[in-house]
Amino acid sequence: MPATLRDVAEYAQVSMRTVSNVVSGYTHVSERMRKHVLQAIDELGYRPNPVARTLRTGRTGMLAFVVPEIDVPYFSALARDVIDAAAEVGYRVMIDQTGHDHDHERDLLTGNDRTMLFDGILFSPLVTKAELLEMNSPTQMPLVLLGEHEFDGRYDHVAIDNVRAAYDAVRHLLDTGRTRVAAIGAQPLEEYATPQQRTVGYELALREVGIEPEQRYARPAAHYSRADGYGAAVELLALDVRPDAIFCFSDLLAMGAMRAVFDAGLSVPQDVAIIGIDNIEEGRFSRPSLSTISLDTSFIAEQAIARVTARIETPDLRPRQIVAPHTLRIRESTASIER
Repeated sequence: MPATLRDVAEYAQVSMRTVSNVVSGYTHVSERMRKHVLQAIDELGYRPNPVARTLRTGRTGMLAFVVPEIDVPYFSALARDVIDAAAEVGYRVMIDQTGHDHDHERDLLTGNDRTMLFDGILFSPLVTKAELLEMNSPTQMPLVLLGEHEFDGRYDHVAIDNVRAAYDAVRHLLDTGRTRVAAIGAQPLEEYATPQQRTVGYELALREVGIEPEQRYARPAAHYSRADGYGAAVELLALDVRPDAIFCFSDLLAMGAMRAVFDAGLSVPQDVAIIGIDNIEEGRFSRPSLSTISLDTSFIAEQAIARVTARIETPDLRPRQIVAPHTLRIRESTASIER
């Protein structure tokens, strides 16, 4: 007969509530007690009944992680780190993608979707700050916004400093001796925070050294894909005075841009230096290897899980914004040039 919660409590000589707290991932259990109970669970072969736990506690032990596109390497890496961080505190994660569908995002944010399946949501939305503010009834589900958004003030938010990340990338290009720095990734017809903030950082770095940004060197990208990076770079390389460096708003854009440089009979970094943002694994093994801004997905995941689980325990916590660190990774694609 399968072991029960009571069996574990008697075997470990602790209360059933203590066993329940450990099984449920309750944070206020000492590490010594947690290990003691987990050892008893392992020795007895106890397996929690998720349905019974939900009926008893009103919790499912599940978190939702919602992203625009799961096949984008940044979100794939973040999903892995979110799953690992959640497992550390006894939660499982279900992943969904919105496919850039604003109606789907609004349904999730206003609680009109199947949010009752989860104890909390980690959400990387594309809806604008104005759209968030217009929502009169934010979801009662514990919610943490991730990465790409401006701070709304009503929700916890683990943010990326997109302005500084872009500035650091462009400043690196300038420090290597480049002076005609182009950018790929603007989305002038959209109101998404990421491209706007990265454009600000790009222009700030140029102006700091006395270079006025030129519109001809700024190319949009409908999606942060290799194909869009390739197409935009082809246009830049066809200019009478081509750029000697390209800052791409993502590593995938940068990979496409590098291919365009090679197809034009030019070389990276001798003719055109290229840098991206995201630090995807593909960039480490490309030839030349890709310089990039590395975003700390482990930090983002750990902080997001900490905030959502804290809000599950204490729903009226004051929302916080936490800014994730980033690091400049200098590789072969931005080697210095000799004057």
